Amino acid sequence: MKTPSVSSATGPSPSRRFRLVGLGGTFDILHKGHEVLLRKALATADRVQIGVTSDQFVKRMKKPHNVHPYRVRVEGIRRFLHSEDALERAEIVAIEDEYGTATTGRTMDALVISKERSHVAKRINKLRRDSGLRPLELIEAQMMLAEDRRPISASRIRKGEITRTGKITEKRSRRKA
Repeated sequence: MKTPSVSSATGPSPSRRFRLVGLGGTFDILHKGHEVLLRKALATADRVQIGVTSDQFVKRMKKPHNVHPYRVRVEGIRRFLHSEDALERAEIVAIEDEYGTATTGRTMDALVISKERSHVAKRINKLRRDSGLRPLELIEAQMMLAEDRRPISASRIRKGEITRTGKITEKRSRRKA
């Protein structure tokens, strides 16, 4: 079992750079790309705040596919955090827009993002500066690609193209043959 580090009142633990980092998303089907983001956050901060889109926000997003209910998505994240011995270091919050608490939070130090979402992080920092808050440091996690060198995504998993780990499915392989 991993030993959790304890942060001091003055800064993060010696093994981590930040006290609190945030990340957010829909987390519809927890896949290898999500795991990379979560592990990056856990490796860089004593505490992690994970914003998960609420069911109402998902409806407004008009996704081209169904999305698991909020409680199911959160439970998947909790199972992953438990497997990493990190449940006690994370807080999961519902978010109602693409910014979540990142534009108003005074204790957050950084955001963990994927390259494809860096434009959102830049807008968050602009809104923070406009509000008189310091910008957040941006930590980019590696984009996880499937075997076909395209990004792993819940949409592709739902279509049956790939698995959660990015393997090409038999269904897709048969279509190409």
